[in-house]
Amino acid sequence: MENDYSKHEKDHVENTYAEDGTESITPPTLQRQLKNRHIAMISIGGVIGTGLFLGTANALMHGGPAGLLLGYAVMGTICFAVMNCLGEMVSYLPVPGGHIKLAERFVDPALGFAMGWNYWYNWVIVLPAELSAAAVLINYWNSTINNAAWITICLVIVVAINFMGARAYGEAEFWFASIKVLTIIGLIILGVIIAAGGGPNHIATGVSYWGNPGPWVQYKGIPGALGRFLGFFAVLIQAAFSYIGTEIVAIAAGEARNPRKNIPKAIRKVYIRIVLFYLLGTFIIGLICASNDPKLLTGSGGDAASSPFVIGIENAGIPILPHIINACLLTSAWSAASSDMYTSSRALFGLAISGSAPKLFAKTTKRGLPYPALIVSVLFSLLAYMAVSKGAWVVFGYFSNMTSVCGLITWTFISITYIRFHAGMKAQGMDRNSLPYKSPLGIFGGWYVLVSTTLIIFLSGWQVFLAGEWDVSSFVTQYLPIPFAVILFVGYKLVKKTHWNRVDEMDFMTGIAEIEADTDDEVPTTIMGKFFNAL
Repeated sequence: MENDYSKHEKDHVENTYAEDGTESITPPTLQRQLKNRHIAMISIGGVIGTGLFLGTANALMHGGPAGLLLGYAVMGTICFAVMNCLGEMVSYLPVPGGHIKLAERFVDPALGFAMGWNYWYNWVIVLPAELSAAAVLINYWNSTINNAAWITICLVIVVAINFMGARAYGEAEFWFASIKVLTIIGLIILGVIIAAGGGPNHIATGVSYWGNPGPWVQYKGIPGALGRFLGFFAVLIQAAFSYIGTEIVAIAAGEARNPRKNIPKAIRKVYIRIVLFYLLGTFIIGLICASNDPKLLTGSGGDAASSPFVIGIENAGIPILPHIINACLLTSAWSAASSDMYTSSRALFGLAISGSAPKLFAKTTKRGLPYPALIVSVLFSLLAYMAVSKGAWVVFGYFSNMTSVCGLITWTFISITYIRFHAGMKAQGMDRNSLPYKSPLGIFGGWYVLVSTTLIIFLSGWQVFLAGEWDVSSFVTQYLPIPFAVILFVGYKLVKKTHWNRVDEMDFMTGIAEIEADTDDEVPTTIMGKFFNAL
């Protein structure tokens, strides 16, 4: 008997016409153009961002070197669990729409609707913010030219990359991510040299900053263990926002070649990236920059001068590095903007093929480019020009600030989807050992993410409840996404009268034959290809 999910799919396929003029029904599809190295670097690029280069400044001030390291370590375990939950599901079913489609398939179409629009909002609003950030970075060298010019240049580059298709996006992301990887590795090595006294000033900082001003910071001067805990928790919230974006590999899985081989490869090594880039990176920051360094407060904000890496390196007597770091940050902003446009357009495409958005956005070109969805992302990117007007940018900032909580809500929905996925496989007698990728954390990983992210979401705006810290705009931007997600879920459920999928009716087979048919032995033949594959 045909299950409800298969019927739901057929209700929302795109009508096309065969060459003889007869009507045929074929689902809109993307083309699998992303290679192994593209997927690997997309997953890496999602881990490394401006949160590591710049966001660690506030984290160091609030938590001290111990709070900084511990906060990013705890959040790293949550990120690791999210990626393992996602990796198990997406490796088995690498469908267009990624986790949005999986939520609809294994939980409830209402959850897919709520997750999809929440996720689309997240990235379509972050996109203009990243473009304006790129203009700020350029101002580090030249502040005489209007920011609108820099925004236009960056926007043209990002639009060109995305309209050339998934393969062009993957290639651009490969090189952008390579620059970020080389930058952070170079900074870590240089940090070790400085801590050992190898800088021009020959001062070996070692672990001296852990002794003075100390491993912890009393948040807002609050004395005792409470002040130290609040400092750590402030870092945890900052770290949460830094890790958001690692899940975009699930969206890219719908256009990945050999996804059942390449997605597990990327997921299996995610812990190495977390340890190497974030944990080692934050540890080095605590060695070369003091938590009470006045430059952390007086940094220009948004450019290389705000980075604790740069502050520590400048203190060691190396003056030229901020310009190099700022250039790397600029490529990082381009990379982020390109990924935002790609992800938001594919999220809208995923909503359309589920019937949760107008069917128009499910259209693609012959090369598999979802051009109507991409055009919408381009139109929203024009909001970046609001940065030219300070008043308008303040208003846009309210919308932008909500995206961090939206990202955590997405992680929560992913955990719910995995818990149901796991229960469905168990109920239907399916062996998880037969999956292309099996999460080593199992069901514990899903519950760990669900409890952790829920707690962080509800406590993310805790600062406004401190005495003298109340701010209406901060409260609204932190907590409005919660009722918004609930309204999306409940509203769709009431209107469409959807039901929570029972474990015995979950569809684990639709689309499997097509996925297996697309699998081929992607073996690099050139020396360069073999090198990148090994890397």
